[in-house]
Amino acid sequence: MTASTPFASGRDADVYALDGGRVLRRYRDGTDVTEEARFMSHLHAAGFPVPRVHRADGADLVMQRVPGPTMLQALVSGTIEVVPAADILAGLHRRLHAVAPLPGAHGGERILHMDVHPDNVLLDPDGAVLVDWRNVRHGPPGLDVAMTALILAQVAVDPDQPMAAAADEMQRAYRYALCDHAAPLVADAVAIRRANPTQTPTELALLDQAAALLTS
Repeated sequence: MTASTPFASGRDADVYALDGGRVLRRYRDGTDVTEEARFMSHLHAAGFPVPRVHRADGADLVMQRVPGPTMLQALVSGTIEVVPAADILAGLHRRLHAVAPLPGAHGGERILHMDVHPDNVLLDPDGAVLVDWRNVRHGPPGLDVAMTALILAQVAVDPDQPMAAAADEMQRAYRYALCDHAAPLVADAVAIRRANPTQTPTELALLDQAAALLTS
């Protein structure tokens, strides 16, 4: 049975509670979830911490419900510190990029999430789980790293963002944990981010400043 109202909503999807420890995530724009579900199922089979997919149909994805707060909620409440959180993000990227790609990947390409940030990490009692795989694709691992660094930097340079200082500390700790592999592909990440229709005018206006923070 599906709840009549979502218990969580993002920029482009709503999440509804189902019975049996499952949730339904539905894209509001009708985006087909087939490819996303294919990557998620592959990752789950490889042991990567991603919700188990039960069914994919059109814009609807039925998957395992993961207990626990988001990393962002934990940062705000003070139940996790910035540097340990950054280490978790870096660890998720290391594990993700170690998983064998799906057929069709070109030489050196790995599976990229392309939206790893604290609000897309659930802190399950058994460990961190990475969610929201809408942007998943094959590509160079450094692009995935650059995108996360850029997302954090956008928050860090926003004068109206109460989490700016924490985001700046996090992007520095995250880049340090990954030996700063973000810098070479920041321009590519900026181009992708600029073309993202969910970005607000304020976020778009901060992209160049955020990129400068990562490359200075």
